[in-house]
Amino acid sequence: MLLEIRNLSVEVQGKEMLHNINLEIDYGETHVLFGKNGSGKTSLLMTIMGMSGYKITKGNIFFKGEDISNLSINERARMGIGMSFQRPPTISGVKTRDLVQIINNNGKNTENIAKRLNVSEFLDRDVNLGFSGGEIKKSELLQLVSQNSDLVLLDEPESGVDIENIKVIGNVIKNLLQKHLRRQRVRAGLVITHTGLILNYLEADKGHILLNGRMRCEGNPREIFQTIQKFGYEECVRCQR
Repeated sequence: MLLEIRNLSVEVQGKEMLHNINLEIDYGETHVLFGKNGSGKTSLLMTIMGMSGYKITKGNIFFKGEDISNLSINERARMGIGMSFQRPPTISGVKTRDLVQIINNNGKNTENIAKRLNVSEFLDRDVNLGFSGGEIKKSELLQLVSQNSDLVLLDEPESGVDIENIKVIGNVIKNLLQKHLRRQRVRAGLVITHTGLILNYLEADKGHILLNGRMRCEGNPREIFQTIQKFGYEECVRCQR
């Protein structure tokens, strides 16, 4: 397995946010995570990435067969984990071009990557300063494409994006997750979505529902999303019971 989470419990400011989480994502797989606001979805991604403030009280996280539970963010990033945040910070005084060049790990020209994403005009602006919701998402994807990670964590990539740009972002994510490859696909993804719009642009292998910090069920992501739309999240809990 590329990523394996075993019996993971996590506290944030003394409150347990994740309870006994188990999850496996193999090379080349894309998993989608559904759940209500406050259910622990972002906490799970933050914990995988190694963000401060997310204290593992039980369990372990394995990446490429190595226990990374106590590794720092930069160590995890160097191993091949990348993340697009739902609300990334503004970094005044740092140009987007400089940040992308620092993390560029795919050997491709920064200008070419930016042109493909239609974000060339962002390169000489401070990171996320004055960016719209859609521009922030594009900037985040520019960084992820440059980083060339093996595991991509996407926290609501369609959030705050207008209809015109969702297609651009969706297609970039599709290519980022190597959905254009029929064989030899190795990059994996874990995607949080509320609207389900991202499912129009990539075929996910498995869906999971996280409620109140617990994994409630898993299965076909489109079927799960249709059930949520029609009956709500609690129907998935009743179905599991």
